[in-house]
Amino acid sequence: MSSIKQLAGQTFWYGISGIAARFINYLLTPYLTYSALISTANYGQMTAMYAAIPLFNAIFTYGMETTYFRFMRKDVDHESVNNTSTISLLITSVVLTILLWLNQSWLAKTTSLAEFPMLVQLSIIIIGLDALSTIPFARLRYEGRPRLFALIKIANILINIGFTVFFLSYCPAKAKADPNSWAIIIYRPDVNPITYVLLANALASLCTLFLLGKWVLPKRWSFNTALWLGMMAYSLPMLVANLGGTINETFDRLMLGWWLPNANGYADEQRGIYGACYKLSILITLFIQAFRMGAEPFFFKQAESSSNPQKTYARVTKFFVITVAVMFLVVTLFLPVWRYFIDEKYWGGLKVVPILLLANMSLGIYYNLSIWYKLTNKTMAGAAITLIGAAITIVINYFFIPRYSYVASAWATFLCYASMMVISFVWGQKEYYVPYAWKKLLAYIIIAVLVFFLHSVITGFYDNIIFSLAMAVLFILAFMVFIVKVEKKEFEQFPYIGRLIKKYF
Repeated sequence: MSSIKQLAGQTFWYGISGIAARFINYLLTPYLTYSALISTANYGQMTAMYAAIPLFNAIFTYGMETTYFRFMRKDVDHESVNNTSTISLLITSVVLTILLWLNQSWLAKTTSLAEFPMLVQLSIIIIGLDALSTIPFARLRYEGRPRLFALIKIANILINIGFTVFFLSYCPAKAKADPNSWAIIIYRPDVNPITYVLLANALASLCTLFLLGKWVLPKRWSFNTALWLGMMAYSLPMLVANLGGTINETFDRLMLGWWLPNANGYADEQRGIYGACYKLSILITLFIQAFRMGAEPFFFKQAESSSNPQKTYARVTKFFVITVAVMFLVVTLFLPVWRYFIDEKYWGGLKVVPILLLANMSLGIYYNLSIWYKLTNKTMAGAAITLIGAAITIVINYFFIPRYSYVASAWATFLCYASMMVISFVWGQKEYYVPYAWKKLLAYIIIAVLVFFLHSVITGFYDNIIFSLAMAVLFILAFMVFIVKVEKKEFEQFPYIGRLIKKYF
């Protein structure tokens, strides 16, 4: 239990950074969707560009982050690992940025944004800058410095938002008030407004690199070729896995542009609605992000220091499933409130939110289960599982997007992640057995989904938002009481929660 408390503490700090940073960043969603300058089609163009960026981030970093943690655990010469991984990413980031810049017309066609070359150029700059910050952030995580990690992450988002508001609110207002002011040099009404969003992002990434300056360059320019070859042997399958994972996560926004007609901006509008509604899975995605930040180094250290790490992994997964099940209910049952996070013109896509939440739950569980192939150095297995998921994503979207638009993308996302979760569990139990209480955890998820449907049926008979919210509170409390009663012995081991449970249960 002490190790789980340690993970909870790290997850808390990484959660503070991840949740605070991404929540502040999510504030851009209502700002942009409610903005008079940005149409649904404009938002769809931004969605397409931000779907492409993670794909290239996966290529530019080629699994080096996970590889860094793996080799820092097994190699006694930590400085050599730091220097070699840093130099490797420095060289490849520069080379790949130049190659992508020379082939930007191809990237423009891939994102269906050939008419907006400036968006593509700014995206390439963002990709290159973000790749250079990968190892510095990994070092902060490995060295157990979550507060500094949090500070820099939050600073990045604040700078991003500051520049975005400056470009899209202050400059237009200044130019309108005084046509001869300096603002007309920066803001031009004939420029796609998403250009300013990406420019703000690029400036924030540059500032982040400056804040990480101490760790961006190696302490010594010594490159261990033998070590690098070993790292690449571990890393390249992770590249395939990460690339496949990114395809599963973001590729559907690109495919909507490929397989929907874009007459009068229809495809862009559909991408905009889908991208805005995807943001409503904020609670689960933020928690998963925070959990991953703390869990990856934690799992590797447990394998080294614990006599029975499998038991710890099983308990961590149990608490994870309980947490995301509660979050699923918080989002779905309070959707009449959450929907105001985006403008009303995007509400047509709210029907896909529960599907996307279940998809993200499956993805989070998969991250827990995937530790088996990372610890056993069978990263090709992770690549294979992810490629299966990618194939499911592409096939379902290809056949059903023309008829069902983004609804097909939502179901493809769920079926992809659910399949990966099941395959990883079955395969992993044969290779590296972990005593997961899978029947109980599956029951928790099914009960949460049934509660959602029950709430929908009951509130459907009486269309009143106050009644709906009151029933939501009642159902969530009932679900939490049920969980506490079933897992009473587990929760009693936590100091503060345990005292409350002993007193009231």
